[in-house]
Amino acid sequence: MTRTNDVAYTSVEICAGAGGQAIGLHQAGFRHLALVEIDSHAAETLAENIKTHEEWSWEREHCDVLSADVNEFSPSEDLKKSGDLLGPHGLDLLAGGVPCPPFSHAGKQLGKDDERDLFPRMLKLVEELKPRAVMIENVRGIMDPKFSDYRDWIVARLQGGTYRGEDGEQAHTAGLGYTVCKWGILEASDFGVPQLRPRAILVAFRNDVLKDVKYEWPTPTHEEPVSVAEGLEQSMLDRYKPYFKGIHAERARKAYDRWLHQAQKRDAELKGKGGGIAPTLVGGSKKHGGADLGPSRAKAAWKQLGVCGLGVANDAETCAKKGTEDRDLFREDGPMLTVEQAAIIQGFPRKWRFQGGKTAQYRQVGNAFPPPVAKAVGESIIDVLKAARERDRKKR
Repeated sequence: MTRTNDVAYTSVEICAGAGGQAIGLHQAGFRHLALVEIDSHAAETLAENIKTHEEWSWEREHCDVLSADVNEFSPSEDLKKSGDLLGPHGLDLLAGGVPCPPFSHAGKQLGKDDERDLFPRMLKLVEELKPRAVMIENVRGIMDPKFSDYRDWIVARLQGGTYRGEDGEQAHTAGLGYTVCKWGILEASDFGVPQLRPRAILVAFRNDVLKDVKYEWPTPTHEEPVSVAEGLEQSMLDRYKPYFKGIHAERARKAYDRWLHQAQKRDAELKGKGGGIAPTLVGGSKKHGGADLGPSRAKAAWKQLGVCGLGVANDAETCAKKGTEDRDLFREDGPMLTVEQAAIIQGFPRKWRFQGGKTAQYRQVGNAFPPPVAKAVGESIIDVLKAARERDRKKR
């Protein structure tokens, strides 16, 4: 492969989900060699969108979308389309939103003792692929004091140093030859996402790449957050408009106006205090019932935004076909959100489509990493890679 401007930086992503991080990194300038995701519906979402959207034409030719357990992912064997690109040029970025439940405040916070913890697997892949940069995303809970020893171990594995071992004694490791430039929290609402969604992100660079280049942590792109009223106004109008004529006309107009008034009122009440943004969307677990907008506190916050959080609405076509308007649009406490609207709250492009049934689709959305945040981090990483490449080119 000739490294041209349109395919300048490559990435491999594990735990890719429905593509939130992949979209953002793609927008930043990365081209994906592989997207690995264990959930079959999410993997199908990735494959279908890559097949459908013209801007993903490079990935159609070069990206392996793997519906696989990352513990069984073998880059040397599984990269069919992209193996010949990886060998000669190496990998620019290994990224992954490793599972959150081991560190989430909503769970038991078992950390490294949780079988779903994939930090060790991520580090093994760093060792195998030797990417120029590493990006790991997780929930804010990973930064809690109770996980400080585990964070120290992760950092030590990457860059060398001491950490507290299983027996409580200090241990030392030489590391994998990386420098952890930052492990901090970014708030999604600072990047135009109409939602309270703090994410913990680790960024590291291979030492021979970083050298004298300084890494700059992303700065907010929005001084004022985008409100739910602003984010959902058009999509909500699209849902109600077909009912503005006919037997539902009067209550459709009233329901839409009531929602918009309530959402804008909440935004005005919180001006300068974070705005009328949404509470954190959650994807839930396959073990627990259908999809809704989260625990009681989150549902109460949605109610103040004019939205009923007791479930997820059918899309407009299904609603009309099944006659579920009373449930989806005309409830006393406001409309339910559709999957598409939940995706807007996460910062997905409107044209991104999700595969599987409604609950499977919603879980993909609720578990996603907002694309605008991933884009900001991706751009900050590319700034270093670009500077390093220019420095090395001048030395030839």
